[in-house]
Amino acid sequence: MARLVEQGKVRAAGVSNFDVRLLERCEARRHVDSLQPPFSMIKRELAGAQLPWCVAHGTGVICYSPMQSGILTEAFSAARVAAFAPEDWRRRGPEFKSPQLERNIMLRDALKPIAARHRTTVSAVAIAWVLAWPGITGAIVGARSAEQVDGWLPAASLTLEPADLDAIAVAIESLITNH
Repeated sequence: MARLVEQGKVRAAGVSNFDVRLLERCEARRHVDSLQPPFSMIKRELAGAQLPWCVAHGTGVICYSPMQSGILTEAFSAARVAAFAPEDWRRRGPEFKSPQLERNIMLRDALKPIAARHRTTVSAVAIAWVLAWPGITGAIVGARSAEQVDGWLPAASLTLEPADLDAIAVAIESLITNH
């Protein structure tokens, strides 16, 4: 990748799902322009190590799965998980199994009052929360329908207030400490 940048064939070189040790190895050869990690209210590990590293090194962070593969959306439920096709990878994911599934749905439900205050969707709140982190430069979101896109599109212009961020932090902490 470094050679391709030097040759002018590509403008930037990025990596996906790297930990700090691998980021350091890459940075020793050439600046890492971007990191693409998973990041959501449910999967927050990035905030502890890679995100501070990226901020310190001027590396862009383009997160994927800010709605945690659908859990942090209005339409999600335990019944939906039960109806997943047998080959759906989410059936095997720990976030989609009891007791984590119930906790994740409780977290999603804690976002509903925030969404209502902003006259938007839970999906938009989940994405806006990711985008509110210093050092996050973008979020990759997916949809299977135009209706789903309509649900998260407001995140692009949604600025969560400090009280919103505090309420989300309390909800996350409550689910961690009480379960």
